[in-house]
Amino acid sequence: MKTLYTLKSTTASLLVISAMALGANTAQASLVLLDSFNGNVGVSSDGFGSKTTDPGIISASVPVGSIVEKAYLYTSGNSNTIGGVTFNGSAITFGPAVPNTSTCCGLTSARADVTSLIKSTIDAGPGGVYDFGISESSTNSGQDGEALVVVYSNPTLPTATVGVLDGFSDAGGDSFAINFADPLDPTDPGFFAEMALGIGFSCNNQSSTVSVNGTTITNNAGNFDDGQSGSCRNGNLITVGGFNDPLSALLPSYANDHERYNLKPYVSAGDTTINVRTNNPTNDDNIFLATFYVSGNAGINQPPPPPPPPPTGVPEPGTLALLGLGLAGIGFSRRRRTKK
Repeated sequence: MKTLYTLKSTTASLLVISAMALGANTAQASLVLLDSFNGNVGVSSDGFGSKTTDPGIISASVPVGSIVEKAYLYTSGNSNTIGGVTFNGSAITFGPAVPNTSTCCGLTSARADVTSLIKSTIDAGPGGVYDFGISESSTNSGQDGEALVVVYSNPTLPTATVGVLDGFSDAGGDSFAINFADPLDPTDPGFFAEMALGIGFSCNNQSSTVSVNGTTITNNAGNFDDGQSGSCRNGNLITVGGFNDPLSALLPSYANDHERYNLKPYVSAGDTTINVRTNNPTNDDNIFLATFYVSGNAGINQPPPPPPPPPTGVPEPGTLALLGLGLAGIGFSRRRRTKK
C-alpha cells in the first residue's frame, strides 16, 4: 500500500522515488515504496539482533511534542525463518514473509504495523530516546533480528519528506531515483538528504556496494552492527542505519560503515535527480529496508503534474495546424483563379 501523508500545505519541489532494475537480465527491483510522509516530519530507525531468545532493547529517538504517524517493526532471517517476536509486551503478528529470491540461503523478511503499541507512550512522553523491550520466541538461529522505524510529526521541525521502502533489493543490482521538479541547491543551509539501510544475514566481509549520482560511497554496506552477542553467528546478523549511528564517511571500512549515509555531498547545484544504486557481489546479504529523509515538502512516487490546458478560446496546436493548411489552400485557389 502506498500512502501519502500531507501534514503541511506548503508547496515545494515534487520528488519521486522509483525502483528499477539496472539491466535487462536482472529481475525487477523489489525494494518498493511502502509509505511517504511530508510536512514537519522526522524519522527514527534502530536495529536489534539476538542469537536465540535473549531479550533486549530496541529504541526510537523522538523529540518532545511529537505525534507518531506510523511505526513499523521488521524481522529478518535466513533459511526462510520468520519466528514470533514480543515487542513492548505484546506478541507480534507479522505480515506475509518476503523472500529475497536473488540471493542464497533463503533470506527472508516480514513487517508488522506497531503504531498502536507505542503511539500513546511517545505522544505523551517527555521526548528523547524511548526504549522498548523485544525478544524472539523462536530458538531457531535462522531469525537474525529486527528493525524499528518510527515516523513522527512535530511543528518545530523543518519541512521535509520521509520515504520508507521495503521488500528486498536485488543482489544483482537495483536503482532508486529521487527526482525533483526544481533544481537542487546543496549550498542552501536548509538542504539535507539522508538514507539509511536495513540489511540481514551479513558478516565476515559479506557486503554491498552503494553509489550516489555515479559516485561509489561504500563497498562495505553490511556486517552485524546491531547484533547483541558480539560475534558473527546466525541469529544476530543484522545491521540497521539508526538514529544513534554516525553518518558513514566516504568509502568506509567494513567495521566503520554504519548503513546511514549523507547524500548531500554527491548533489551538485542544478541537479534534479539523486540516483542511488545498490549491488551485492557476494550474493548473500538481504537489503530489506531503506528510509529516506530529504528536505522539502514533496510527493514520493507521484508523477509530475500534467501540463496545464491552453487558455479558454486559444486553439490547441493541432487545431492551429489544420487552420493554417486551410488558409493556405484558400490562398492557392484564389491565385489560380486570378491567373486565369
